[in-house]
Amino acid sequence: MINGRMKTRSAERKKTRILGTVKYFNQAVEGRVTDLSATGMALDLGGRVFHAADGSQVRVESEEFGILEGTVKWRRSGRLGVQFSINSNAVAQVSSYFRFFHKDAPASR
Repeated sequence: MINGRMKTRSAERKKTRILGTVKYFNQAVEGRVTDLSATGMALDLGGRVFHAADGSQVRVESEEFGILEGTVKWRRSGRLGVQFSINSNAVAQVSSYFRFFHKDAPASR
């Protein structure tokens, strides 16, 4: 909450299961992108130790979307939240992933 109001995200999030690697200086940790939007992602690191503090710059690499750079926004219980660096490259790469790779689950009846 901010000033008594619920904080909302500006970009629609999609559930994913993308394998990738998070890199921070000389660390490289395998993980799974579980949540992806045009502005950021959440990764499940499976409890692996990762020493990047909030505000640290990281790179996330995956076959599906290539290399995305961003800032660690939160860490908890083996999960990591990354906000993409604001540039047209990140937006284009995520848009391309959704266009060519991501398949939404069929609607339930």
